Amino acid sequence: QVQLLETGGGLVQPGGSLRLSCAASGRAGNSYTMGWFRQAPGKERAFVAAIRWGDSKKSYGAPVKDRFTLSRDNDKNTVYLQMNSLQPEDTAVYYCASTRRNLILSAVAQETSYDYWGQGTQVTVSS
Repeated sequence: QVQLLETGGGLVQPGGSLRLSCAASGRAGNSYTMGWFRQAPGKERAFVAAIRWGDSKKSYGAPVKDRFTLSRDNDKNTVYLQMNSLQPEDTAVYYCASTRRNLILSAVAQETSYDYWGQGTQVTVSS
């Protein structure tokens, strides 16, 4: 079993930045894919970004590309999502997800590709 803990959410003004962390514990291993999804009020959960542990290949959803950046710390089994130029439409609960498979790129944006999910962290962008 893998446990995922997201931290770093909060309230930020438009144009501001936040960094989310997702720490994996339990039988995390080091051969898996980790992703971020978000769910805004009244909307379905949407893909944000993902990274494959094996080759560090990253994928980003269109709404966040060029504003959000993924990075990782192998020793800590932690993935970071640096979010810059935040806008009110980025307001959502952000979820970390993982799978022990190195997903093909066409699969990283699919919720059903992931086996483990965190509880989520709220990000609110408002003046």
